[in-house]
Amino acid sequence: MFAALSERLTSVLRDLTGRGVLTEDAVREGLREIRRVMLEADVSFELTRTFTERVSEKAVGVAALKAVNPGQQLVKIVYDELVVLLGSERAGLQFASVPPTVVLLVGLQGSGKTTTAAKLAARLKREQKAPFLVAADVHRPAAEEQLRQLGAQVGVGVFGPSDRLTEGSRDRGVEGSRPAGPPARRPDGTSPAGPPARRPADGGTEDVVALVQAGIEAAGKVRARTVLVDTAGRLQIDAELMAELVRLKDAVRPHEILLVADAMTGQDAVRIAQGFHEALGITGVILTKLDGDARGGAALSIFGVTRAPIKYVGVGERVDALDVFDPARMAGRILQQGDVVGLVERAEQAVDRDQAEKLARKATSKKGMDLQDFLGAMQQVQKLGPLEGLLGMLPGMPAKALKQAKVDPKRIRHTEAIILSMTPEERQRPDILNGSRRARIARGAGRPVSEVNQLVKQFEQMKQMMKGVGKLRAR
Repeated sequence: MFAALSERLTSVLRDLTGRGVLTEDAVREGLREIRRVMLEADVSFELTRTFTERVSEKAVGVAALKAVNPGQQLVKIVYDELVVLLGSERAGLQFASVPPTVVLLVGLQGSGKTTTAAKLAARLKREQKAPFLVAADVHRPAAEEQLRQLGAQVGVGVFGPSDRLTEGSRDRGVEGSRPAGPPARRPDGTSPAGPPARRPADGGTEDVVALVQAGIEAAGKVRARTVLVDTAGRLQIDAELMAELVRLKDAVRPHEILLVADAMTGQDAVRIAQGFHEALGITGVILTKLDGDARGGAALSIFGVTRAPIKYVGVGERVDALDVFDPARMAGRILQQGDVVGLVERAEQAVDRDQAEKLARKATSKKGMDLQDFLGAMQQVQKLGPLEGLLGMLPGMPAKALKQAKVDPKRIRHTEAIILSMTPEERQRPDILNGSRRARIARGAGRPVSEVNQLVKQFEQMKQMMKGVGKLRAR
């Protein structure tokens, strides 16, 4: 996340803070380099100029400071202005006083809108907000089925076109939605609800409005507190898309309109945000693929251009890989100051506390942990996300170290396969693993015997180290 921007920006500031005497000329040269770094990171020219001008104004006279290290003071000024550029304050969802809260998710095709809807539903479910999903993309083939599968994965109800009733049934009232999953079928393969309602000649706008209204009504019947509407997208902004979304907005009056934008598209994401904001008045942004090779221009520019805050960021492919966006913590990560609070929050969400405490007691005990415990610990760590993402939250972790820390997910799966190929007794007593047992385990896992030997050796080393920690605690 922002690896190139972070590395170069901290390099410039490190050069300034490392000088014994900080002159005005050095500050000006540093600001020119910061301007160059931000432009190369695809931050808009106007925002870059405004940013450097504000830093320059506050940095006047910083070189003459005696009580405070001038270099550190300059870093503080840059940090404060980055926070302002990113939105100043953390902005969460605004919930209605009387449920349900309706949230429209809008954006172009390929931005990850449907996946993000499921990720947001999973997060809201953890926060006890009782989410419900409405599949309102009637244009893209299999869009409803994709959302249903994701809804089943996170355990959230889904309402879509296949839940619509025939005209005669609709006169008798709208039924509640089915649970997430494929539509129920009769033995002959037909749907008991009948075929989906036909789209009108205007391209489907009125049908989408009726669909979403029916979905909100179904959400109310199952006592959902938040309704996430996955709307249709296009390959580019066009009049037909905006007309459909404007009519949908006027009809259902959503409490939030969140734009889902791909951070990998740089300044294109900013232009897309401007287009949607002018037509709909978006209330916030969710940036996806921020864990990829995004240069950072979109995240650093969207708020300054639209004044719509970034509310969430996608940081992986898993359904729980959606983080609340905090400008202060993100600025700290860009300047390699870490995000310990974010790391703790992620651990609280992903790790079973009782299991972790039990494992810690056993690992530091006289008997020590066994391979079954090691497998459980490895699975807990996997829930936290990629290793490089966790290391990026630690203060002072340089970008080069993060590049070198990339761990091949296949190696983790191979280790898991080796342990699962052992019998329960072998996991509890690794000392009985002789040559024939190791050969059998290697065949079962589909890995060479050398990897089995390496795993056992590393486990024994870690076991001894944890016992040493236990002895130190006991003193």
